[in-house]
Amino acid sequence: MKLTIEDVRSRFIEHFDGSTGSVYASPGRINLIGEHTDYNNGFVFPGAVEQGMIAEIKPNGTRNVRAYSIDLKDYVEFNLDDAAGPKASWARYIFGVCREMMALGVPVEGFNTAFAGDVPLGAGMSSSAALESVYAFALNDLWGENKIEKMELARVGQRTEHKYLGCKCGIMDQFASVHGKAGSLMRLDCRSGEFEYFPFNPTGYKLVLVNSCVKHELVGSPYNDRRESCERVAATINKHHPEVETLRDANYSMLKEVENEVSAEDYMRAKYVIGEVDRVLKVCEALEKGDYETVGQMMYATHEGLSKEYEVSCEELDFLNNVAKEEGVTGSRIMGGGFGGCTINLVSEELYDNFVKVVKEKFIAKFGKSPVVIDVVIGDGSRKLC
Repeated sequence: MKLTIEDVRSRFIEHFDGSTGSVYASPGRINLIGEHTDYNNGFVFPGAVEQGMIAEIKPNGTRNVRAYSIDLKDYVEFNLDDAAGPKASWARYIFGVCREMMALGVPVEGFNTAFAGDVPLGAGMSSSAALESVYAFALNDLWGENKIEKMELARVGQRTEHKYLGCKCGIMDQFASVHGKAGSLMRLDCRSGEFEYFPFNPTGYKLVLVNSCVKHELVGSPYNDRRESCERVAATINKHHPEVETLRDANYSMLKEVENEVSAEDYMRAKYVIGEVDRVLKVCEALEKGDYETVGQMMYATHEGLSKEYEVSCEELDFLNNVAKEEGVTGSRIMGGGFGGCTINLVSEELYDNFVKVVKEKFIAKFGKSPVVIDVVIGDGSRKLC
């Protein structure tokens, strides 16, 4: 069921003083290819989706933010000038965005807000980035005269995760949520911040997510551990090749040179990242030619790397990937940080109905529950609805 303005507004009226405010939306995202490359300064290839977060906001004339999470049925109040902030993690996202916007000179005042989302949680579609982006965009509109540029709004979301949630994420999720454009994917250079829109209209194919419904919690060590592996290898290569600042600058021969200076685990993880940077560029070339078969091959190669080298897969995701391969799906891979969530699949239209039927049957037979199939429609980024 698609989330509407009315879903949020009715709860906003009910929980506050009966009046209405301004309503904003920010989307979740998919990423065709380029996984775990953003924090290595590589390239990513995301697109915004139709699902996202909707928030209603109204200034309340105090220094307090009164926030209601419609989905969690939870209410939190915090003071904008209290550096400690709230304890509830969902409220810390809003608090972090407020504090980071204030640090940029935006004179944020207290407000009442209610929000809800239809991004499937834990599916690797960046519900957290949608939450950060909707508030960054709204505060920029309400108090910042829209002077803060879009890329800086994305960085506000990223800094919120780093400083207030303890997750050292890259910039891709927030970038995609803020900059999304219906019918286009975006190739982002995470080092320079330069990006380009690529029309994505794969005639004869459908993009579909299969959600394993295995929840992953990204905050904490597994994600940060992998980032640290990459940083250690880059630092080791840098001793021999001073021009290498991150793995984006490295190649396989440089990695081979330091094989005996890094742990086997770090070596394997770096090998995946160097390969993935290259795969993104190959996908760009293929898309420009309309060569979706090559796009699909690169997606399978990415899954293999994420599963065997980067080790962020799980039994359910590997199973879904194998079913896709057996059923002749053009491309399939884990999407998102890993440790559960979705596979993203490029499926030819003639195989689509059968694939959906078979993948559900086989998954239920193996794991005793049905995966959730989500058709992807590429949508717009952060915006004011009313």
